[in-house]
Parts: sequence; C-alpha cells; structure tokens
Amino acid sequence: MKKSVFIAFLGNAYVDSRIINLSDSLESDGYSVSVTCFDWTGWKGEGLRGNFNLYPLKKSSFSLFFYLKFAFRLIFNLLRSGASIYFAEDIYTLPFVYVIAKIKGKKVYYNSRELYAFLGGLRNKKKLQSVIYKIEKIFIRRADLVLVTGEMDADFIRDFYKVDNIVVIRNIPLYKKAADKIDYRKKLNLPDDSILLLYQGVILEGRGLSLIFEAMTAIKETELIILGDGPFREHYLKMAEEMGLKNRIHPMGMIDQEELINYTAGADIGMALIENISVSYYHALPNKLFEYIMAELPVLSCALPQMKKIVEEYNTGRSIDLERENIVKDTLSEMLADKNLLERYKKNCRKASDVLNWQEEYKKAKETLFYE
Repeated sequence: MKKSVFIAFLGNAYVDSRIINLSDSLESDGYSVSVTCFDWTGWKGEGLRGNFNLYPLKKSSFSLFFYLKFAFRLIFNLLRSGASIYFAEDIYTLPFVYVIAKIKGKKVYYNSRELYAFLGGLRNKKKLQSVIYKIEKIFIRRADLVLVTGEMDADFIRDFYKVDNIVVIRNIPLYKKAADKIDYRKKLNLPDDSILLLYQGVILEGRGLSLIFEAMTAIKETELIILGDGPFREHYLKMAEEMGLKNRIHPMGMIDQEELINYTAGADIGMALIENISVSYYHALPNKLFEYIMAELPVLSCALPQMKKIVEEYNTGRSIDLERENIVKDTLSEMLADKNLLERYKKNCRKASDVLNWQEEYKKAKETLFYE
C-alpha cells in the first residue's frame, strides 16, 4: 500500500517553493501527498495541483474569525486524513497537527522555517512573543523530527529548546534555467540603459527596501522590480512616492513558481538586504538568495553570517555591512562600474547552481532517512 503524507501550512503553498519541491520529491519517491493550505490575498491560481487544497481566508480587524475558520478547516482535514506522516509547516499548524496525528498514532515532522518566537515583526510585541515561545516549547520537543533551513537555526534550536532530532534542508530552488526570460525594458517601457534591481519575496519591514530606495535616489539609472506581496506593500509604495521614486518602482505581485525563474532572470542584480532587527533575521538564509544564484544574477547581499558565507564561498556577488553609511549606494556603484566583475559573478552563479539546487539538497536529506 502506498504510504501517504499530509502537509499543513498557514499560507499559500502554490507560491511556496519549499512545499512544492518537497511534495513533488515525495511523490516521485512513491508517496501520496496531500497539502492543506490557506490564502487571504485573493490569489486566483488554485486548482493547478490536484493534491493541493487551498482555502480562502478573510482577514479583518477582528482576527478571531480568521483563526477559527483556519482551525476548523485544518482539524476537519486532519481527521479525514489517513496519512502515515504529518508535516506541520509552521508554528501555527503545529499544535493541531501534533494532537490529531498522535491520536492516530502517526509521526509528526515540524518544519521550523523561522525562529518563530523571534520574528522581526514580534520584537515589539512581547506578550505575543511569549505565547508563541510557550506553544513552540511544548510541541517542538514532542515532534518526531524538526526540519530547519540552516545550520545556525539547528544550533540555536538545539541549545534553546534542548532538541536533537534536527535535519537541515535549506530553501533552495529546483535546478531550472530560464527558458523565456522576461524583457522588463520592453514590458515596462524602460530605457535600454536602465539598471534593473530585483527585490523578490514577501514585502515586510527589515528586508532592506528603504535602503534600496535611498541608493536609487543617487543612482538615477536604476529601476526596481518587486516580485512578491505582503503586509507592508502599501507602506513601501507610499515611501517610494514620497522619495520621488514612484515611476521607478515596479511591483509585479506574486508570480507562480513555474514561471518565477523567467521573471528573476530578467533583472540585472538581485538585492538581498535583510536587516539585523531580530534573532530570526540574524539567522536568515532566504530562498531569494538561492533563486538569484539559480537565475545567474549577481547578488548584493547583507553580511548576516549565513548569507555572507554563501555569497563569499561561491563568489556570486558582494556582501555588505548595512550599518555603514551609504554602503548600498557605494557598493552598487562599484559593481555597476565594472562590467567584467559582473560577468564573473554571473559565471560563478552558473557554477554554484550545479550544487545549490533542490535536487542535491533533497538527495542529502534522503540519506538521513527523515521519513519512513
């Protein structure tokens, strides 16, 4: 009988490469996979994957209804599932997944994709931070396996929660090259000599957008492509307008994972400037960094430890200390002034992508036998 896996995620799995890649790899290995996920953005791409069950949620000022609907649907699907392994893809699904899976006598794997008690958005919300910490402390120690996205996260969780059953699976994209690269200059009617910077991912505070804007005020030929969406979208669009950058900022919204590489590869430099505003951010090793490398974009990255290590080990761009005044502007100017250097970074990205891809990452994970 075919073994089955249940994956739960408070988010839209259709735009989450980690879940898509894990699901596809497990199915290739003979598992039957069912994904229950949720969206509150009005995204219309559902139905493209038969094993993904996407449920719309509506956020309002009274968020209790949001969480009640989420909990009801998740519990209902968990009770109906006959899976042998249950993945909780975040802290929000973990308590429900753990309780029901253990009632069924099945295994629970917790994907700690963030240090949830130390998220940047919680740094001024101590009570909520305390609640999340207490919930995670209860359940993370009871999970059969904890998956994390980087070695620093593994070390932190091992020390902080006294957990040893940890496997590192980084957020790395499939090995895939652009087949139909987007021509942004034509699509957006931009000058031929414009420099296309790219911000990719969720639009949140502390992700370097304000630093990019500041640099753009000095480097006039730059345009910023934004691939993604998030709760701070309007905040940053308003900031850009106030800084006189409105016509040089180009938000493209969320892009389907199947097409993302074509959009990423259409830019000139990938920006990964995560600010050190929380423990979780300090440990950052985001998928956007690896997506830029896969798309062969030279990277301008912050110097947070795990990101700096990748950029410098594979020599795919520059990593900078964001605390230094004008560092983004100065480094961008240096990179743009040396076309040969940019070409070397592109070639190094091409070489690095042979190693930094999901197929290789999953192969290593399989060797640890993290599933039955």
